[in-house]
Amino acid sequence: MREKIVAGNWKMNMDLAEAEELVTKLKLQMVKEPEATVMVAPPFTNLYPVFKALKDTPVVVAAQNMSEHESGAYTGEISAKMLKSVGVKTVILGHSERRAYYAETNELLEKKVKSAIEQDMTVIFCFGEELEDRKSEKHFELVETQLKESLFNLPKSAWEKLILAYEPVWAIGTGETASPEQAQEMHKHIRTLIEKNVGKETADKTSILYGGSVKPGNAQEIFAKEDVDGGLIGGASLKAVDFVEIVNAF
Repeated sequence: MREKIVAGNWKMNMDLAEAEELVTKLKLQMVKEPEATVMVAPPFTNLYPVFKALKDTPVVVAAQNMSEHESGAYTGEISAKMLKSVGVKTVILGHSERRAYYAETNELLEKKVKSAIEQDMTVIFCFGEELEDRKSEKHFELVETQLKESLFNLPKSAWEKLILAYEPVWAIGTGETASPEQAQEMHKHIRTLIEKNVGKETADKTSILYGGSVKPGNAQEIFAKEDVDGGLIGGASLKAVDFVEIVNAF
């Protein structure tokens, strides 16, 4: 059975005091044994305080990004080794905002994924189409290219450390949401691509999250789809009551 996961991406939000307040509320409201694995991804400055605060809970703390380099003269960058040194063993890579605002390419992301896996990190790998790609009916082709150029050259063993997160970019922060049927259609396509390029066993085991304006009101319907294994949550993860409701949607 595939792992069910709900991961909250805080993006560039929450100073330390706000993060501590949110974590306190999460600890009060979260059931001790949630049905899904719960993750939160604070900004770099809050990773260690949040890790310490959640150490006695099942909540996993993830980073929002990392460098492809192990160390060196890369001012402003953070390596996998640095993340691990503060207790963080999971990282989000390839988020649509990193691709759009910081020109992260499929080739660069392949290097980042390799670096993370070499350091025994778990990777939440994001990918998905823009609105114009969907309107021109190129969304299946684009997603295949993103996976092919970043992941399908990895050894099969690497997939033990991979979680996929499909992001229909047109449904992030816009209030628009892909219908549960659209989400299922793409997730099934992704699983078929994994089976074709890596193998059926890997395809059956890989968790594929949906990331596109998931809210308490639509989470249960989306998560009920056969090939949707959870969500990568943005804005709704900044409110404890909303995030916990989404976690409990399984």
